[in-house]
Amino acid sequence: MCGIVGAVADRDVVPILLEGLRRLEYRGYDSAGVAVLDEERSLQRVRAKGKVANLEGKMTDGLHGHTGIAHTRWATHGVPSRENAHPHICENIVAVVHNGIIENHEALREQQDATGYRFTSQTDTEVIAHQIHNYLAREGQDLLTAVKNAVIDLDGAYALGVISSEEPDRLVAARRGSPLVIGVGIGEYFIASDVAALLPVTQRFIFLEDGDIADIHRDSLSIIDASGKRVERPVRESELRADSIERGEYRHYMLKEIFEQPRAIAETLEGRIANGRVLEQAFGAGAEKIFDDVQGVHIIACGTSYHAGLIGRHWLESMVGVPCSVEVASEFRYRKPVVRNNSLIVTLSQSGETADTLAGLQEAKRLGFGHSLSICNVPESSLVRASDLVFLTRAGPEIGVASTKAFTTQLVALMLLVIVLGRRNGLSAENESRLVNELEKLPGKVEHVLKLDESIEEISGQFANIHNALFLGRGAQYPVAMEGALKLKEISYIHAEAYPAGELKHGPLALVDADMPVIAVAPNNELLEKLKSNLQEVRARGGKLIVFAGEDSEMQESEGVQVLEVAPVEDAISPIIYTIPLQLLSYHVAVLKGTDVDQPRNLAKSVTVE
Repeated sequence: MCGIVGAVADRDVVPILLEGLRRLEYRGYDSAGVAVLDEERSLQRVRAKGKVANLEGKMTDGLHGHTGIAHTRWATHGVPSRENAHPHICENIVAVVHNGIIENHEALREQQDATGYRFTSQTDTEVIAHQIHNYLAREGQDLLTAVKNAVIDLDGAYALGVISSEEPDRLVAARRGSPLVIGVGIGEYFIASDVAALLPVTQRFIFLEDGDIADIHRDSLSIIDASGKRVERPVRESELRADSIERGEYRHYMLKEIFEQPRAIAETLEGRIANGRVLEQAFGAGAEKIFDDVQGVHIIACGTSYHAGLIGRHWLESMVGVPCSVEVASEFRYRKPVVRNNSLIVTLSQSGETADTLAGLQEAKRLGFGHSLSICNVPESSLVRASDLVFLTRAGPEIGVASTKAFTTQLVALMLLVIVLGRRNGLSAENESRLVNELEKLPGKVEHVLKLDESIEEISGQFANIHNALFLGRGAQYPVAMEGALKLKEISYIHAEAYPAGELKHGPLALVDADMPVIAVAPNNELLEKLKSNLQEVRARGGKLIVFAGEDSEMQESEGVQVLEVAPVEDAISPIIYTIPLQLLSYHVAVLKGTDVDQPRNLAKSVTVE
């Protein structure tokens, strides 16, 4: 959720910390702060409520240092405020930045309060600073030892960066349940919760494992694992470029990422198909043997990824007859699911660090569901490392909080999975070749549907004074409608709901009037005539319709009915195409409403807390 940056170097690290925060702001923007050790070995801290720009406005020319930590916060414990912003400091000796949640913070707070520690915030993080200081004050304990002892006392999840005025050239990092990487420079080291923060200063990274504690100096690094043994972690070269997370000519990241979808889809397909066939090796070593044993699929995901999973279920069951269940990850481990033998657990996540999805995978393993497959956008993420098989979506960095290209590339990955499982369940070579051919054409078809942008922008004007909207779809288009409703509510703050069109008469029709637009997705398929009947129910009640329909659907505009035509597309991949106009609609409505498109209120990109 939050963003961490830290550095120990021979140069002034303040500009590095600030640039890192700017690049991580999508992870949290309720408040931000920086703490550095100055030339007198004294801790200097600046914090501000709100975005990183507010922090920069409070910075002074005198803030410099060779060792420092910084943080951008998404509030969990305590309201967004300067007092609750990180870094947190104890006795002007220890400074801490923290991602995650400390579940036993209340008990620790009581203990610390009884021993004389003074609290200045409402956060769970402040107990970490006090606990480290408590150990550091004991005879013979240096910063590394104090952190090692303190984390034993913590229940919950954390990624930590810790500095001390008593050891000015040292930075200690630790992780359990929240991601943390080390950037390797020449005579300098950095830490961050995401490699994107450090791309301007290094392309070389070490990914810490759960339970690792890193002792970092300017010219040395040592890592201790969860068992207390010193270990070597591999240094990996990132393929991302520093400019890959720039907005370029686009007004917002979200718009840029919508228009990046043809490239993202093409790159997701590259090297995964050949001669009209899907290459099973694309899912990882041993995929063929694992797929041979699969008797069913169980998808675990959150938010937008959950919607992708629902479309995947429709494909798996209707196209190749493989039974599939889809679970909201935050609910999965708190019920008692029935374990099916030889189920393939599929987890979907853009970041690979979604706490609920990770916990769901762990619970599925504990219950003995079967092998696991992660469909993810981030190599070396926790979900990728925990899974038997991996399919990387290659969407590239997605900075806008409202997911777009991650969603469509997940759908491409699910279609490839449908095909390889279909081989074992009666999908003919001819049908596979047809589906692969449609996937190869997909980037061009996405380019074509993006040409609706100006028409959609014009329609968005109708939402200027709207407070509610209803989205309708049938079959595989129902999850597309759900995703459209989610996008609209996420970034424009308009209340929006999605329903299967056939359910209108079972309740939602009571809401329909001239003040609530109804948006429908209507490709030309076997359900079109039934959908048209459902839409007539809306018109009969005075509702206004906006319909995204296939050019070959013969839907006509009339009073109260606007039709935007989408080029004909193979029904199997139509959910990928029809979600894009809904992304554009939500974007243009949000711009019209004047909301913060890329950083909507109360939300953050990577949900790493439960």
